[in-house]
Amino acid sequence: MDRTPDHPAPDDLDVIVPNFNWRYSGVTATNRVIAPLLARSCGVGWLGPHRPEGVARLTLGALIRLRRTAPRRHRLRIWHARRNVEMIGGLLLKWLGFRFAVIFTSAGQRRHTWITRHLIGRMDAVIASSEAAASYLERAATVVTHGVDAERYAPPADRPAAFAASGLPGKYGIGAFGRVRPQKGTDLFVEAMCRLLPKYPDFTAIVIGRVTAENQAFAERLRARVRAAGLADRVRFLGELPVEEVPRWFQRITIYAFTSRVEGFGLTLLEAMASGAALVAARAGAAESVVDDEFGVLVPPGDADALAAALEPLLRDPARAAEMGRRARARAVAAFSVAAEAEGILAVYRRVWGG
Repeated sequence: MDRTPDHPAPDDLDVIVPNFNWRYSGVTATNRVIAPLLARSCGVGWLGPHRPEGVARLTLGALIRLRRTAPRRHRLRIWHARRNVEMIGGLLLKWLGFRFAVIFTSAGQRRHTWITRHLIGRMDAVIASSEAAASYLERAATVVTHGVDAERYAPPADRPAAFAASGLPGKYGIGAFGRVRPQKGTDLFVEAMCRLLPKYPDFTAIVIGRVTAENQAFAERLRARVRAAGLADRVRFLGELPVEEVPRWFQRITIYAFTSRVEGFGLTLLEAMASGAALVAARAGAAESVVDDEFGVLVPPGDADALAAALEPLLRDPARAAEMGRRARARAVAAFSVAAEAEGILAVYRRVWGG
């Protein structure tokens, strides 16, 4: 069989990365970063949309044919799930006779539902994206912290010029990126901006993220709040952007506000750090283990007053924010390497293959 990325030879495939979500998400983003690095050490096939370059495309027909072929290098193939539906898919394939070991990566920091607990209990191995996530699991897990692609997410040569290229008013940007919904705390960011931007005319706020049907009314209330404050030109809702454009917007902002009430990990924290932005972060997801006072400020989740109080000194002193951003970049490169994440995952694979 042709061994091109679009037509992998069945016996070359060691790992299957299922991506059972047609809409782009943080889980998809993580898979897209990690899978090409894993593919340097083993044969990786991608099942689903949003396949990254450097990873073989696995069609449904090719997946079915894997039942009749054994991997050339290992006694089992690994099915690496990150969602419930992907765990179910892997277990179903095992029941049908596929020689798969099913691994799950858990990022959730809350008690799991009974169905999730049941599925996790049947995994061949479990990875947790943080110590906090591991503490909610009722079985042993290997902690492998998320990393960031520090080449893709990198500071611009000239941040003021990068912001000016956006065509937005002012001199500096402050951003909150992620789906527009209560869980992400978009309302907290908007409320803080409505209080602060009238005092700091050099800043423009940028909200990037998809609005789903069930959150249309929520998003419209936010836009109405902005219009009532007379800030429609300085609080911009850009919607969902192509994934290729997002790093450019991280380069345009000087301050990043992570406002989630509830979060799994919060990959945008690392992306903002690697891009050289100062951070003000709610204590959700992995924020407490990622952010320190050298380059960021932590605030209680769900507290608009605390968020505004933490942001104001940085809006007042953009030079301080820029220096914090430089330290954030250095920390991201030193402590949150995506290569280290890939190697941690590969170590789990090797234990499964050798077990």
